[in-house]
Amino acid sequence: MGYHYSVMLGETIELLSPKNDGIYVDLTLGRGGTSEAILQRIPNGHLYSFDLDDEALEESRSRLEQSGNNFTLVKSNFAYFADRLREMGVTKVDGITADLGVSSPQFDEANRGFSYREDAPLDMRMDQNNPLNATIIVNAYPFERLLKVFKEYGEDPFSYQIAKEIVRQREKKTIETTGELVDLIKRCKPAKELAKKGHPAKQIFQALRVEVNDELGNLRKMLDSFDGLLTSGGRIAIITFQSLEDRLVKEKFKSLTVVEGSREDVMLFPNQIQEAPYRPLTKKPLVASAEELAENHRSKPAKLRAIEKK
Repeated sequence: MGYHYSVMLGETIELLSPKNDGIYVDLTLGRGGTSEAILQRIPNGHLYSFDLDDEALEESRSRLEQSGNNFTLVKSNFAYFADRLREMGVTKVDGITADLGVSSPQFDEANRGFSYREDAPLDMRMDQNNPLNATIIVNAYPFERLLKVFKEYGEDPFSYQIAKEIVRQREKKTIETTGELVDLIKRCKPAKELAKKGHPAKQIFQALRVEVNDELGNLRKMLDSFDGLLTSGGRIAIITFQSLEDRLVKEKFKSLTVVEGSREDVMLFPNQIQEAPYRPLTKKPLVASAEELAENHRSKPAKLRAIEKK
């Protein structure tokens, strides 16, 4: 089994505060670290864990069985988790969590094509049944669409040059591997940029992964569907790893915890004052502790936000 460090696990569990008879949902099972921690705290409850990755589902099952059998694994995109739960007769839950990072085993298995440090086929699919992969995007998207993906999802300042070079290069030969793409990206960046800390291909690889898996679209769907499932006192905690995701979560949570005031200066009676349906559990996003960062450098960009339904 590939090892996966569960980012900000202690903080997530503390914010969720699982009740021993509660119903909980882990939207990103991965290798089961967060699910295991929840399961150990709900001996009389039930856990529903979602993932698209067959390996993750298979490997996590035996891990979770050591803590109990009161769990259900669901192969599904978390965008549709509310529908899947209702199909199983679940209409209310006490807590929901999601860790939006790619699991370490997916990064570390070169053949999955997520890593810019290993030469492998350009893939980047979370779900191996997905007909779209990174090879198709790089070799078939027109210049304008490539540029849009790189600028919006990768925010790379050299997006224009990289998209141009991809179009030029693929006319000669199909770009098939992560190594070929990394070399191309490096050619498009000046020495001053290449000397900076961090891998020069990181932002473009992020953009491709987001596009392949429709990560932002799926996140929006999930954020629009959890409210109807949470009970009063129910909590949701989400860990993001990049600014685009964090912005979506921040804006959604703000819309549920803040009631915008009237433009007019009017006096309201106490029973007329509208109250927000949720309260924030994190005024600012939590970040990984120094101790965690010493153990796992991949925790560095993580931001954890949580809210509670009133």
